[in-house]
Amino acid sequence: MSSNADNETELLYEGAWLRLVRRGTWEACERTHSAEGLAVIVIAVTPDDEVLFVEQYRVALGAPTIEMPAGLVGDDDDGDTLEAAATRELIEETGWEPGRVEILLTGPTSAGMSNERIAFARARDLRRVGEGGGVGDENIIVHSVPRAEAPAWLMRKHREGYELDLKLWAGLWMIEHNPDGSPAGS
Repeated sequence: MSSNADNETELLYEGAWLRLVRRGTWEACERTHSAEGLAVIVIAVTPDDEVLFVEQYRVALGAPTIEMPAGLVGDDDDGDTLEAAATRELIEETGWEPGRVEILLTGPTSAGMSNERIAFARARDLRRVGEGGGVGDENIIVHSVPRAEAPAWLMRKHREGYELDLKLWAGLWMIEHNPDGSPAGS
């Protein structure tokens, strides 16, 4: 734990994956099994122009969610890079391997509560290498949805009771755009 005279950090709780700290009057949650709280979300479109989504039950929400493939950076390897984590998570969760990965933008997910930052990665030149479904007890269901139908499909899943990760809409936009609004190259 780091501290300085102006902003001392008090450890309130530390578990296997998270720690709760207090700095002054602020309480925050920190990830303990990722490089500096980094995670990656993977924007992936198959050669048939289908967007890859994953469905899984999230205990914290008590509900099933629809997300893009994602995971922690440095979860298994301290020397992990954003690109390597994006490749690993895409293969584990969906069974698709990217020929290349572009890191688009990194920023906080919930700046008022957590140190977690997420990087958007665009996966290109996908090829099928397995079934996906995650590792261990993840129980991930892979959905390949035609890109033109993706927003309507997501809203249908929302009406069915699924929680939707709001980063999905940023991901859909970044299929065709760079973060600065310029067209994405192929």
